[in-house]
Amino acid sequence: MNKKIIPMILLSALAGCNGGEKKETKPALTYVKTRKCDTVDTYFGTKVADPYRWLEDDKSAETGEWVKAQNKVTFDYLASIPFRDKIKERLTKIWNYAKCSAPGKKGKYYFYSKNTGVQNQSVLFVQEGINGEARQLLDPNTLAADGTASLGTISVSKDAKYMAYTINRAGSDWEEIFVMDIASGKNLKDTIKWVKFSEIAWKGDGFYYSAYDAPGKDAHALSGKNEFHKVFYHKVGTEQGKDELVYEDKKHGLRNFSASTTEDEKLLLLYGTESTSGTSLAVKDLTKPKSDFVTLVDNFENNYGVVDNDGNNLYVLTDKGAPKYQLLKIDISKKPVYENWEKIIPEAGDLLESVSICNGKFVAKYLKDVTTRLYVFDKSGKKENEIQLPGICKVGEFDSDKEDSVAFFSYNTFTAPAVIYKYNIVTNKMNVWFKPEVDFKSDDYETKQVFYASKDGQKIPMFITCKKGIKLDGNNPCFLFGYGGFNSYYSPEFRTDRALFLENGGVYAIPGLRGGGDYGEEWHKAGTKCKKQNVFDDFIAAADYLVKEKYTSHEKLAIHGRSNGGLLIGAVMTQRPDLAKVAIPTVGVMDMLRYHKFTIGWAWASDYGTSDSAEYFNCLIKYSPLHNIKETEYPATLVTTGDHDDRVVPAHSFKFIATLQEKQKGSNPVIVRIDTNAGHGAGKPTSKQIEEYSDIWSFVFYNLGMKY
Repeated sequence: MNKKIIPMILLSALAGCNGGEKKETKPALTYVKTRKCDTVDTYFGTKVADPYRWLEDDKSAETGEWVKAQNKVTFDYLASIPFRDKIKERLTKIWNYAKCSAPGKKGKYYFYSKNTGVQNQSVLFVQEGINGEARQLLDPNTLAADGTASLGTISVSKDAKYMAYTINRAGSDWEEIFVMDIASGKNLKDTIKWVKFSEIAWKGDGFYYSAYDAPGKDAHALSGKNEFHKVFYHKVGTEQGKDELVYEDKKHGLRNFSASTTEDEKLLLLYGTESTSGTSLAVKDLTKPKSDFVTLVDNFENNYGVVDNDGNNLYVLTDKGAPKYQLLKIDISKKPVYENWEKIIPEAGDLLESVSICNGKFVAKYLKDVTTRLYVFDKSGKKENEIQLPGICKVGEFDSDKEDSVAFFSYNTFTAPAVIYKYNIVTNKMNVWFKPEVDFKSDDYETKQVFYASKDGQKIPMFITCKKGIKLDGNNPCFLFGYGGFNSYYSPEFRTDRALFLENGGVYAIPGLRGGGDYGEEWHKAGTKCKKQNVFDDFIAAADYLVKEKYTSHEKLAIHGRSNGGLLIGAVMTQRPDLAKVAIPTVGVMDMLRYHKFTIGWAWASDYGTSDSAEYFNCLIKYSPLHNIKETEYPATLVTTGDHDDRVVPAHSFKFIATLQEKQKGSNPVIVRIDTNAGHGAGKPTSKQIEEYSDIWSFVFYNLGMKY
């Protein structure tokens, strides 16, 4: 391999104005000259060049040198921004406040995580009873000097003797499972490797989990395709090699399986998936050791989630026959057909997002125009009352014990950090259990919701957050964030980094794009496969609305999205290069013709379709960001990714930026920030988050001409 540093060429000298006042010369950029190869693929008679295919090899020395060279260009540019250090200093100060999760109960214990402010990872605490003394149980900050080891799933045994938990390292999706004795706080010898996309489901003195076979010696663990997911049972105190294989599917390598147990540990539930949407469901009677799985659903046409059981009766949340979801009771002793399933909470006008059990009652969380509503139902499905929530909010966690009358939940808004409430279902009263204090004047800001028309006339909701009394003269800097995919949505939440933008006169907006789960499965499907263009049209219309209503102008607009949202930004900026002054595509899916060939990418086909089909190829090639870059002037662009991202492999961002740098015209910088020892985003240490957001906001402020 070629180990020398890749040569560079001078593309352009940049000159501009910062803050609209003092003239200053922006740094001249010398972009990396990326080597081209002559790779060409033929799709149904259409030849498609892929000259930067070699960047897909994440192990090559040449790719490593290219990453170093790109980062030198980027960090030299960022270092030249005069207020970068001040932004980092202010962001650190805002970030430095105590945070706490909603407590969850198991047996006599309550578990919750706390962060004193800027700890890299939150620390897990436990206490006996709600008024007991808190005891530190697990501090992930001790597991890696740079803070890149993070706590994932935790699961407590029925007798609350053991806690099994997962640890992720460097942001990878790969996990290891460990087991702790809760009373002593000491780890046992158990270690389980090559776990991914897994639950931990206890049965007696062991648990079920999902894993892949270990990659071969020469395999690419961070980019190789994940195939043949298996379910195992592990008995505490034994080696992984002795774990019992519970389920595998030798015929369908591209399916994932996860196991869970009912709270009484009498039933084992097996969920199967072929993509990010749709589940199969089978059940096994654990009281009969030799019993087989009974299949309740053998297709992937709908989604199913078991909430609770009462003997052989399962309470299941599903969109079967109800795009906005309903709660059904399924008697597993009867023939598993829809006609035999009893409706407990039927579909309503709003999306039924989740159902919890508290004191023998159902607490149903609804989504009304992307904001939370909570209602209490009895076990027959009769509505008893509403839990009153103040203002535009999202309830993030609603943690309850099925036999207890007390529950905890997080209350989230755009303008203040999450408040933890303690709720009593008997009295229907709630009070603040934990309220953080942050160095940000939350009361000075407000959020309102508007509805605007997309290209085809569809009404789209959008949250707009800004300072009270802001002047709508078209001169405000604006930050428009979007996602639009995989049945996900963004409802009110406080983002510490965006507080910095708000207090500097910014307008922060989030539209509820089609493709997401804002209004149920029909809304989701309206933005998938060959209807994906609806998502981009919805986002473009949001930007045009903000300009029309004089919140901002195209020259004062920055656009941002992560993952599928990075695809969104890549598609929008190549379709409408004039839409925004700044574009931030983060860990984006940029090569829509090859995304399914890496790690878990094949599972996204339900949203995208794949280039293996002529129909979908003809749709994908029209918007794939990598394949629609032309020679024109693009916005000031900062692509961000992580070298350990094994969800959306960094090759997407590598090939996109190489092509963008080749074809960019004009003076706007187009650079890539490649975080080392970092993945898709989950578990990223606070220090790395502050560094990344300091650079993003420095880039945004500088290129929007904002003062700091």
